[in-house]
Amino acid sequence: MFSNYLIGLREGLEASLVVCILIAYLVKTGRTDALKPIWIGIAVAVLIAMGFGCALEFGSQELTFQAQEALGGSLSVVAVGLVTWMVFWMRRTARHLKAELHGKLDAALAMGTGALVATAFLAVGREGLETALFVWASVHAASDGTPRPLVGVALGLASAVFLGWLFYRGALRINLAKFFTWTGGMLVVVAAGVLAYGFHDLQEADWIPGLTNQAFDISGTIPPDSWYGTLLKGVFNFQPDPTVLQVTVWLLYLIPTLVLFFAPVGFGSGKGKVKAPDDAPDDQGSRPSTAPQAPPA
Repeated sequence: MFSNYLIGLREGLEASLVVCILIAYLVKTGRTDALKPIWIGIAVAVLIAMGFGCALEFGSQELTFQAQEALGGSLSVVAVGLVTWMVFWMRRTARHLKAELHGKLDAALAMGTGALVATAFLAVGREGLETALFVWASVHAASDGTPRPLVGVALGLASAVFLGWLFYRGALRINLAKFFTWTGGMLVVVAAGVLAYGFHDLQEADWIPGLTNQAFDISGTIPPDSWYGTLLKGVFNFQPDPTVLQVTVWLLYLIPTLVLFFAPVGFGSGKGKVKAPDDAPDDQGSRPSTAPQAPPA
């Protein structure tokens, strides 16, 4: 349940921040007339993400067992790839997300209502589709026949919406770069379990050999139906009797990804410096004004 709560919180907060930035910018610049198209684009993105999740869940139930395992394993691999790209992207751009969104919104305001709807839809829709896919893969991997994984996701999303509202109201300030770094690291651990379980699904679908080649079996020490076995399963997608391939994939993904993720920003890219955040002081030590400029007389 905790891992699914983390997914809902981490992914939901990204979308909430995007919405807050868009809305706050329009309010501060006096363009409240553009709020309706923004909300329309956000609503369409949310509905499509929910529909995508429902299609994954109910569509897979009509398949044979092997087809379900093949679909689940394939989508798990895709989901881990997307979420890995996302956490690295957010780690690099969290400081400059506001400036990037402001630039896109300025261009959309100049183009008209349709561009505003598209901007909001694309800004939120990407996070929504990634979240729906990764949540489905994680719930599929950690499901124990109870609604707890979905409850965890729902609580995480609700917490993200509440935190986003607090950010918008100015009642909460945290270091977003550090928040996304540490939650991203935890999400990498969750993704490693999802990836290993995805390969196990592909083995059960007979797409990959080695299903009977177990690395170890500690079911007697950590029974899957025990409270601690359930806890490990829910948080890390732990399996007491994994195959050799599962353990290999888990290690090959987790160790290099965490090393690269926690390396200094710019490591290996030839860039030793990180750009200043949007609200960094100028050369005189004062912070740039965010108030809208008065129109010329």
